[in-house]
Amino acid sequence: MMDTMTPSPESLDDAADALDGQPLARVARDGVEYTLLGTAHVSRASVTAVRSLIGTGDFDAIAVELCDTRYRALRDREAWRNLDLLQVIREGKAGMVAANLALSAYQRRLAEQFGIEPGAEMKAAADLAEECQRPLWLVDREISVTLRRAYRSVGFWDRLGILPGLVASLFERGEVAEADIEKLKHGDMLQSAFSEFAQQSEPLFRSLIGERDIFMTARLREESAKHPCKRVLVVIGAGHLAGIQRELQEQQDPPEALLAALKATPPAARWPRWIAYGVLATIVAAIIYAFARGGGLGAVALRDWVLFTGCGAALGALLGGGHPLTVLAAFVVAPLKPFRPLVPSGALSAAVEMWLRRPRVADFEALRDDVIDWRGWWKNRVSRTLLIFMFTNFGMMIGEYMAGFRILHRLM
Repeated sequence: MMDTMTPSPESLDDAADALDGQPLARVARDGVEYTLLGTAHVSRASVTAVRSLIGTGDFDAIAVELCDTRYRALRDREAWRNLDLLQVIREGKAGMVAANLALSAYQRRLAEQFGIEPGAEMKAAADLAEECQRPLWLVDREISVTLRRAYRSVGFWDRLGILPGLVASLFERGEVAEADIEKLKHGDMLQSAFSEFAQQSEPLFRSLIGERDIFMTARLREESAKHPCKRVLVVIGAGHLAGIQRELQEQQDPPEALLAALKATPPAARWPRWIAYGVLATIVAAIIYAFARGGGLGAVALRDWVLFTGCGAALGALLGGGHPLTVLAAFVVAPLKPFRPLVPSGALSAAVEMWLRRPRVADFEALRDDVIDWRGWWKNRVSRTLLIFMFTNFGMMIGEYMAGFRILHRLM
C-alpha cells in the first residue's frame, strides 16, 4: 500500500470550505474508512470538492461511480470511432447503442446549458488519482448491463412508455427543465433520464439505483480485500450516498456472489417471441388455406402479404433516411420472413445501406455531437444506419399484422 501524504493545515482548511454544503459521509468497515462524497453531475462545486479532498492527500485509493465503458468515454472523446457497426447490428445490439446515444445527447444538452460536461467531477477524480499516483477503482456496473436489466425489469406496457419517452427527448430543443436540474443535483444521471418512469416503477428504480448501490458497495469491499488500505475516497452521485452508506453498514453476503448475481442479464421473456412466431405461422397457414380454397383467393392472400409487409418495411427504411436501393431491398426482403424468421429485415436493409453509403471516419468522429440535434441522427451515416435498422423492423411488424388481419378477413 502506498504511504499517504500528510495533509497541511492549509489544505484541510481549503477542503473544509469547498465541502461546505456538499453531501458527505464517513463509514468504517473491515479496518477501512470510506469517505463518501455525494456529487451533482452538473455542478462546478462538486468538481471543486473533489479536487479539494484529493488535494489533502489523505486517501490511499480513489473510487468513482464509473464502469469501464463510461470511464473510456470520459477519457476518450473519440471512443465512438472504435464502434464496429456491422457487428452491433449482427449481434442485435443496435437498440442498445441507440439508447446510449440518446443518453449521450441528453448529457450534451446539459453541457451546453451549464457550460460543464456531465461527469466532470468523475473525470477530475480519475485525472487526480493518476497525478497523485493513487489507485483508481471503477466500481459501477457496466451501463449496458444496467440498461438491459432495467428494460427487462418492467412489463410490456411500461416499455411502451419508456421507449417513446426516450425518442421524444431527441426532439426537445429547449433547456432542461428546472425540476430535472434539481433531480440531477440530488439524484443520478440515469434516474434523471428516466425520471418519470423511475418514480412510478419500483422495478425500474431498483435496477437503476438500488441494484447499483449494492453492486458498488460489493465492489468497494472486493477492491479493499485485494488491495489493503486504510482510507478510501468514494466519489458517487448524491442519489447513491444514502444507499451505499447503508449497504456498507449492513451488507454481509460475499461480494463475489453479489457481483455475479447483479452482472447477470435476466433472460428475455419467451412469450413475445412465441406470440410473434404464432402470428407468423397463422398467417402462413391462412395463405396455404386460401390456395386450398382456390388459386385466385390464394394469389390475393399472397399479394396482400407481399404488399403489406414489403411496403411497411420499405416505409420504415424510407423514414430512416435510407438510400433508394435500401428501401427497395427492404421491400423485397420483408415478405421472405417465413424463410428467415431469425434474421430481422432491419439487419438486411442496414447492411445494404452500409454497403451503399459506408460510414466514414468523420461520421464516427462527429457522432457524439451530431446526435444532440434530432436532424443529426439522419445526417450522420452511423446513427442513420441504426435508425434504418429499427424503423425497418417496426414497419415490417406493422405490415405483418395488417396483412394478417386483411388475409383472415378475406377468409371469413
